[in-house]
Amino acid sequence: MNEISILIVEDEQRVAEILKKQLEDSGYSADIACDGNIGKKLVEVKRYNLIILDINLPLLNGYDLCKEIRKINSRIPIIMLTALGTPDNKVMGFDAGADDYVLKPFDFRELLARINVFLRRSDANNHTEKLRIADLEIDLDTKTVLRSNKKIDLTAKECLLLETFLKNKGKLLTREFIIEHVWGIDFDPSTNIIDVYVNYLRKKIDKDFEPKLIHTKFGFGFYCSEKEL
Repeated sequence: MNEISILIVEDEQRVAEILKKQLEDSGYSADIACDGNIGKKLVEVKRYNLIILDINLPLLNGYDLCKEIRKINSRIPIIMLTALGTPDNKVMGFDAGADDYVLKPFDFRELLARINVFLRRSDANNHTEKLRIADLEIDLDTKTVLRSNKKIDLTAKECLLLETFLKNKGKLLTREFIIEHVWGIDFDPSTNIIDVYVNYLRKKIDKDFEPKLIHTKFGFGFYCSEKEL
């Protein structure tokens, strides 16, 4: 069995060292980068299975580092671990390409559970698979999205939202379902972040194409279909 390696990008030395020890006690290998530039260099030269990323970092902040990592590797799970907890901070994190957002102070057991979810998901998706509806296609291996053979650039969170829709074609998805599968089970379901990201997605995959694929059933949720239900 290959060793699972996790990169911790954290400038608070004590937090980083405690987290490294906890991960190693849980059976993982862990490296520490104390600033954003070192984090980027490590991602460029070593293969990691998951990255834990602070936002307030010296030299290169977590948002910008996340974007740089996504240029290098579009698939690696990235968990932002930070004390910045406003809705704007979270949206910026997801827009930068983060897969999850955990606030400090944190319970390591919860963080470990999230890590394990992403590692299982990465393992299960470690094969080439394509999802299609009408003239829209997403390659789950490369995260490449095409509509009418035109490449569409999506953020990591937009891509996961589209993937969720396509895996549940024709099904009415509640806000709770989308929150759980795209943002995590403890994300506030009363936030308007779903509406924001559905709107982002529509502008990119529906605005200039027919038929429209992302639909709203007011009071119930959203669904992906070539026709309105």
